[in-house]
Amino acid sequence: MFLTKDNKIKWNLMGYAAVIVVLAVLLGVFAFDKPLYLFLRQFDCVLFRVFDVLFATKMWLIVSAVVLLVFYIKKALKEKPRFRNEKKSFSLFVFLQDAWNKVRNSYAVFVLSAVVAASALGWVLKVFIGRARPIFYEALDMTGFFPPSFEWAFNSMPSGHTIASFAGLVMLGLLAPRVKWFTWTLAIVIGVSRVCVGAHWPSDVILGAFIGMAMADLVKALLKRHGADVAK
Repeated sequence: MFLTKDNKIKWNLMGYAAVIVVLAVLLGVFAFDKPLYLFLRQFDCVLFRVFDVLFATKMWLIVSAVVLLVFYIKKALKEKPRFRNEKKSFSLFVFLQDAWNKVRNSYAVFVLSAVVAASALGWVLKVFIGRARPIFYEALDMTGFFPPSFEWAFNSMPSGHTIASFAGLVMLGLLAPRVKWFTWTLAIVIGVSRVCVGAHWPSDVILGAFIGMAMADLVKALLKRHGADVAK
């Protein structure tokens, strides 16, 4: 969304989008979050509970890391790993550089990098925003912000599942444009499901989606600049 065909960031467009997202989030907090949340709650279902497990941040990290490791092992079996410097002694720098050269053409390195970067930013925002989750609204008719907080119950904004899913799926869509329609659709459904299961407010999902998609673009541009490219 924010990338040109030659992998340049459209900073103006991203800036305008950020302003729109902030306004939408504020509008949600003060106006539409409660009615939209109550409306979407009636669509809770078993499938969305499965999504809760399958598309958690830790699942994105574990699966993409495992795929990346498998990709590295396959490369290492064909080309022996290098870990010695010119003096024939072990060098961590040489090893890491060699490992990067082996994995930089994999989808996994793009997806993992996007999910890690987006989720790290999301975690910081969760702590310093300190928004109470909807469970308080349903049980006690209470809403609000209590920053800073490391407690799950007060880490509602932004949605972690949405951040990770948009980062990973949007990245996959960028790397494989033919399936972009599917990856975007799935990401949106996952985001909506977070409200349906009662885990987040709609504005939590809006902010999470923006962070995920923006970080996917930023990470792709950065990795391309440093020599990474998907194997054809």
